[in-house]
Amino acid sequence: MRRVVLSGRGELAEWRDAARAFAAAGILPEEIEWREKRAEPGFAFQHDAMPPPSAAARKPMTVPPAFLELAETVLCHSDPARFSLLYRLLWRLQLDRQLLEVASDEDVARARLMAKNVRRDAHKMTAFVRFKEVGAVSAGRRKFLAWFEPDHHIVGRTAPFFQRRFTDMDWLIATPKGSAAWDGERLTMSDEPCEKPNLTDATDDLWRTYYASIFNPARLKLKTMQAEMPKKYWKNLPEADLIPGLIASAESKVRAMAAREATQSLPFHDRLQEAARSIPAEPEAPAGTLEALGAEAAACTRCPLHAKATQTVFGEGPRDAEVMFVGEQPGDQEDISGRPFVGPAGRLLDQVISEAGIDRSTLYVTNAVKHFKYEPRGKRRIHQKPNMGEVKHCRWWLNLEMALIKPKLVVAMGATALSALTDTKHRLQDVRGKAIAIDERRTLFVTVHPSYLLRIPDERLKAEELARFREDMLTVQRLMLAVAQTDSEASGDAQWQGRCHR
Repeated sequence: MRRVVLSGRGELAEWRDAARAFAAAGILPEEIEWREKRAEPGFAFQHDAMPPPSAAARKPMTVPPAFLELAETVLCHSDPARFSLLYRLLWRLQLDRQLLEVASDEDVARARLMAKNVRRDAHKMTAFVRFKEVGAVSAGRRKFLAWFEPDHHIVGRTAPFFQRRFTDMDWLIATPKGSAAWDGERLTMSDEPCEKPNLTDATDDLWRTYYASIFNPARLKLKTMQAEMPKKYWKNLPEADLIPGLIASAESKVRAMAAREATQSLPFHDRLQEAARSIPAEPEAPAGTLEALGAEAAACTRCPLHAKATQTVFGEGPRDAEVMFVGEQPGDQEDISGRPFVGPAGRLLDQVISEAGIDRSTLYVTNAVKHFKYEPRGKRRIHQKPNMGEVKHCRWWLNLEMALIKPKLVVAMGATALSALTDTKHRLQDVRGKAIAIDERRTLFVTVHPSYLLRIPDERLKAEELARFREDMLTVQRLMLAVAQTDSEASGDAQWQGRCHR
């Protein structure tokens, strides 16, 4: 049995030289005992453990490049068995060059797990090293000191990251497994273990105040937090003593936030407030009219969407319209103008219904949601789909519109409109193009929203969907004719019955 003692600081050359000599001499893995110098303080590297020069001069073994990359990472692990594991893999690779591709192999799996742990430890070092300024500025350069407690020998592996990131300052990172220092010209490494310095200063209190102020209890996910910031790192973070208390009080703070939200209404959009102050008061519209309903909806605060929208976009069309078109929500141009379907989707709708022989002036056009929901992105406002809570709040206005208009045919454009009108979870594609009886007096027809057609990137698919949308509008036109014929017949029957009674 040959015993070999290495420094074990993650240096590939140290292990490679010894492994190359043993492998060339044909010494089997089970004939070598690998040790770390830290575990053998009185035992230095012994040259008599190496094979004789004549044996070592034999043809060395060869390995694929992936093995050297794996070995360089695994050697940074703190497990003493890493040396023998790598030598065993080296030996087995001479018989099977594809061994590293066998993920189920016990040695390969163990080596890859070690490499993963080393990479994770290095990542945590880049995330949790906190520099503290120490000493006076020298030659225009500031001096900083940091302390970190790694699980593995990653200081030399990770130090170049800090050199690139903080090249304009002098710094020293001290750890129990050695240190790294940068003076602006040279990166210096040391294997000597360091003692933890006292890095507490006045800025810690300032940082704790800031950390507590930005902590959002409503977004706390404890498992995710501890996975990304394990507890072993907490003791070296200034905010560590705050974390347990913040976690313990999170639930009560969330309840308090919910209670405040329920009692404090959001302010109106600034533009809406300004417009309301500048427009003279108009005479109130008679109750039970569309005008009165629209005026009431203009001051709607039933859901938070009113706070960011410019104004309520109510429906428009004849009071006695027999056909109602229902979309999803206003877009950017509708929000500014206050009228439904005047943007790109509205222009496409006008074009298609005109081709189908439908006069828009005979239709009542509205949306399931009356306020524009969007996400600011620079100078643009990007449409966001309303959620079910917002749809349910706005169903109040949609139902009142239908009660006043009393349409005989309702066209739902898009899944949101379908959900608002039926309160069901039907897939739009399952009911598209079908006429569905809502009750004895009203029929529902389902199609897509015109904005869907505008968002299709593939030109061929867009042409196909546009043709299908045209067919849907032709079907709507035929349904409108059937409604008109039914009304005519009903009117004729009523006149005949009246003459009979006379």
